[in-house]
Order: sequence, then C-alpha cells, then structure tokens
Amino acid sequence: MEECEQNRICSRQVTFVRDQLFRVKIQFGRDHIVPPKSEAALPEWSIKLDAMRHCLHLSQMEFGKLFHLSAMTVSRWERGVKEPSEGAYLKLGNLAGDPLCWYFWRRAGLSSADVMRVLPDANRRLRQNRAVPVPVIHAGVRASKRTGAEFVAVPLLPVVAVTAGEVGDSGIDLEQALPERLLAAVSDWCPNPTFTICMRVKGNSMSPLILDGYIIAVDTSEVRHDKLIGQIVVAQHSQKGLLVSRLIRFDDTDALISDQREFDSVPIAGRSSWRIVGRVLWWTGKAR
Repeated sequence: MEECEQNRICSRQVTFVRDQLFRVKIQFGRDHIVPPKSEAALPEWSIKLDAMRHCLHLSQMEFGKLFHLSAMTVSRWERGVKEPSEGAYLKLGNLAGDPLCWYFWRRAGLSSADVMRVLPDANRRLRQNRAVPVPVIHAGVRASKRTGAEFVAVPLLPVVAVTAGEVGDSGIDLEQALPERLLAAVSDWCPNPTFTICMRVKGNSMSPLILDGYIIAVDTSEVRHDKLIGQIVVAQHSQKGLLVSRLIRFDDTDALISDQREFDSVPIAGRSSWRIVGRVLWWTGKAR
C-alpha cells in the first residue's frame, strides 16, 4: 500500500513539473510542448507522411536521411507540428511514386497539368483513352457507305466551374479526376477530342449564353493567351477553383470578364495565381 501511495505522489509531481515547464516555455516565447494529437485532429499531409514511411519500413532516422534531415524533423512532420517545405514536398513526391506523388507535388504548388505540359509524349499516352469513338447504326443505310466515327465520347468530370459571384472549390486536379460518365458529342465539335473534357457550371453571370446547371466542353490543348483573346475560357486558381469567363486584353493587361458587367474583372497576368485551363467549345443544358 505504501508503494502504491508513493507511485501516486510521484505521478502527481511529474505532472506538476511538466505543467510548469509548459507555462514557462509559453511565457518566454520558446517552442512549447505540443500535446499528442489524435489521428482525427492531424492534418492530412502528416497522416500520409506517416503511412508512407511505414509502408517503406523505415525508421524516422532512416527516412530523414533520404532528405538530409534529422529524425526530429520527421517526427515533427508526422505529429503535424511543422509542415514540410515546398522542396521537401517535391522530394517526397519523387519518392512516393504514382499516385501519391501527385498529392505531395500539389502541396508544393505544382499541379499535374504543369507536369504533363513538359511531358508531351506521356501526356498523349495518358490521354489516349480520354475520347472513345462512338459507332452509330443508321437504319436503311449500308455500313460500307459509313466510314469512321461521327461521334466521340467526352468525359464529364465531377467538378464544377463557377461564374463570377459564385464560390468555387479549391484543390481541384483535373488530371486526376475520374469521369462520372461519358457524353457523346459530334466529332466536328471536338477538334482535339483527347484534350476535351466536360464539366458543370454554377452561376448565371455568363448569361444569356451559359446558364446555371449547364454543361460546358473545354478544349485544354491551347492555353496561350494570344490565341484565346475574346474567347470564353475556363481559368483555375489553387484556392478559388475553376472560373468560367471571357478573356479580354486591355492594352498590355489580360483579364477575365463576365458577360454580366456588374461583376469585377480578374487580372490574369504577371504574378497572378490564375491560369488558363482551356477554351470553352460548346455548352448544353435543359430548356427552361
């Protein structure tokens, strides 16, 4: 009984000292002791880092050596105390491989679209299955008189592009989004079928042409501003998502303008975080 009582006293003393140390470090502005977090409270990046290290069967010290970092740094990553730098995220992506690499590269500010633009051969290979020829049976007409496909299947992605005045979704990666269905489109309407995607629209500031709930087809093969001036385009921002607007040039400044001019324009030049995804080819929706 005396031993149990001594253990309880010792435990209370340890707890008291730890609490005092925590208060002192807070008072003097030093790094404070971070209480353990549950997995539910940890950021997603720390959970993925921890899972990746365990899959590689590496200790924190061994994992840190791959990046010329200490085991303490790896521990701080996994506890969600400190997020890896952009350079560390790039190295993590290189080590992780597909598909986890895309997650780490996005954290570094690099989108898969940026990667694919510098890998044209790989880009073409990955897009070969994007558009599928759709055979059409014509009643009363011999098949021999019909050569080639008159329609192509274009993927409808589970993403939404907003118009001015609406709030978009952040963190969208068009290259990694799996189609929710395929839409048959006239082949003449899709000059670059392997680079064409469809998405839904939210908002009415591009009316009367494009209305809320419409589906738009976007050709992502051309993103150069000089080729798209005056066209309806889709632009993307890492935090604000996808925006449907018209690309206009004022002197030397490019901007995204809504067809409903009461909305402010969005500059898209220089250090702007907006980038062009592609040109809107056509749109469709239910009659109203």
